[in-house]
Amino acid sequence: MECRHCGSALEKPGDFCLVCRAENTEAIVLEATRERATLTMLAGEDADDPVIAETTVTTTPEEGENEVVELRNFAGLLADEIRRKRPEEVYASGSREVIRAVRREVHYPFYRVDGDADDPVAATLERRGNRALEVVETPPAEKIGGSHSTLIGGRTGMRAIQTVAGHPHVKKVIPGPIDAGGKGSQSGLRAKVTRADDGGNVRMLIRDGSSVQENRVVTTAPNRELGERIRDDLNDVLADSEFQ
Repeated sequence: MECRHCGSALEKPGDFCLVCRAENTEAIVLEATRERATLTMLAGEDADDPVIAETTVTTTPEEGENEVVELRNFAGLLADEIRRKRPEEVYASGSREVIRAVRREVHYPFYRVDGDADDPVAATLERRGNRALEVVETPPAEKIGGSHSTLIGGRTGMRAIQTVAGHPHVKKVIPGPIDAGGKGSQSGLRAKVTRADDGGNVRMLIRDGSSVQENRVVTTAPNRELGERIRDDLNDVLADSEFQ
């Protein structure tokens, strides 16, 4: 394949061009099982044929002590394929275990494709075609503010809030007061994003033992429907980060 910008030869279809420094892949769809993962490279939304190419990576799952190394190597191979494309975003479907491992290796925006989608690529193309949400480039730490400076759960709570603040369609996370009168839990810190309001904003509930903190999350969604899409993304990323 040649670069669609300058015509230089690419080592693999969809690779970032090192000659003209331009991307040829705008988004990647990752369909993962524990044994096999397929990466589908997508061009820009105005392309006549948005699917550039696909590549498949396989592994033989190990058990016991070897599983950690095997999974890390599998995720590393997938991450290498993603990095060489330098996409703007990645859409992921399938094994949370594999997706979580890949997310640790790369730093591109990740979105979960609907779990019941029969064709993740088609679902991604439809979602991108209907997309009308502003992307916020502000670093996660700068999105956190408000009159309540105390966060539940200390560093772990801060990590949960920064996980949500890192979403590209989140403008601001405003921590609320801490309620220490809830029912105790032995499951450690847990976080969940609640149903969107009419303005597309959501709330993030963090529980740590008997304490609960409700945090307001301001999004770029203009309505409930698009706010629900962001809510689903946020709950997926919290689950992938083991906060659910």
